[in-house]
Amino acid sequence: MGETMADPRETMPFAAFEWMLSGRYLRARRREGFISVIAGFSFLGIMLGVATLIIVMAVMNGFRKELLDKILGLNGHLLVQPQESPLTDWKDVADRIRQVKGIRLAAPVVDGPALASSPLNASGIMVRGIRSEDLNNLTSIASHLKDGTLDDFDQGHGVAIGRRLAEQLSLHVGDKITLVSRQGAVAPMGIAPRIKPYRVAAVFEIGMSEYDASLVFMPLPEAQAYFDRDRDVTAIEVFTGSPDRIEAFRKSVTEAAGRPIFLVDWRQRNATFFSALQVERNVMFLVLTLIVLVAALNIVSGLIMLVKDKGSDIAILRTMGASQGTIMRVFLITGASIGVAGTIAGLLLGLVVCFNIEAIRQLLSWLSNTDIFNSEIYFLSRLPAEIDAGETGAVVILALTLSFLATLYPSWRAARLDPIEALRNA
Repeated sequence: MGETMADPRETMPFAAFEWMLSGRYLRARRREGFISVIAGFSFLGIMLGVATLIIVMAVMNGFRKELLDKILGLNGHLLVQPQESPLTDWKDVADRIRQVKGIRLAAPVVDGPALASSPLNASGIMVRGIRSEDLNNLTSIASHLKDGTLDDFDQGHGVAIGRRLAEQLSLHVGDKITLVSRQGAVAPMGIAPRIKPYRVAAVFEIGMSEYDASLVFMPLPEAQAYFDRDRDVTAIEVFTGSPDRIEAFRKSVTEAAGRPIFLVDWRQRNATFFSALQVERNVMFLVLTLIVLVAALNIVSGLIMLVKDKGSDIAILRTMGASQGTIMRVFLITGASIGVAGTIAGLLLGLVVCFNIEAIRQLLSWLSNTDIFNSEIYFLSRLPAEIDAGETGAVVILALTLSFLATLYPSWRAARLDPIEALRNA
């Protein structure tokens, strides 16, 4: 015999006939209502799973980015601390560090805890003494003044306080805030606390509740006197142009300092916090992926029931010449259509919610009369969302892959159906 001739009744893969038949199986009939309900729930499950994954990942990314911007906008990317001897030569050290390529600011600071009080309330705070020129170069403060000014900050006895602290103490620009420090003068009965009033020169709002409620900026010379620093500073906060390349600056900053120093970078200072965020993000991804997986399993159950219900139809198609491949592709298209439609709908829903996340939060807060995103708990004053194209694409690919894999077994089972047995049991 010569070469085997192709069966003239064999259709091309994914021909119009297969798509038409799959479309008919997707449309509900009264007798097949239950199967249609399962398909509908599968669609909704995949849509909600994909949307939830995209929204949660975007919020976690936005949360991390906002916190990183707030923290690195206020605290140095490198913290230079003295070793062996106090930083009495801080001016020369700061000037040398500032000359390093890529360093945009080297700010000597004096940090110390204190109690801030007004006639109406009191609160624990952290005082940071800083030069006026350095404070004006901190855009997280200088660009977010709600009231007052930083002009001539070094000349007077004024301080800059956060908006939440101002609200808590019922203070406005021009009012007096009293600072109490335990590092006072030595008296016969022990160390007396140091109590001194200061005029509120400016009110700022960074957008991070912890800083807005507990940080007070004071002129550096005044902070040195207030905390009994004998011509020295606590540390030098170094700000670079590229926080992600912080390792490259460690050696050059150490050499430029010209004296024994101890360096701590922003990753070490916030390692526990950002590690916890990363763990939470990974766990959320795994948990929410289960939603998509459950929806994909619904596709499996729905298709298996559809195959059993359409057993006689499959048998007739096989006796009319339809190949096993044709039957398999029909059910592949049927199941995959649910997954693709659910994934696309979930993608669109997720993007819409992410682009309007803050407005939705405010609406839900208004409807429920509760603060859904409490800034005192979550640090930030607004709900952020940062969409990452790579992550969003990975979610879509994951949903499509699970949906496709869910169709394989029912489709294979339909293709392997014995036409004689199917007609006999019809």
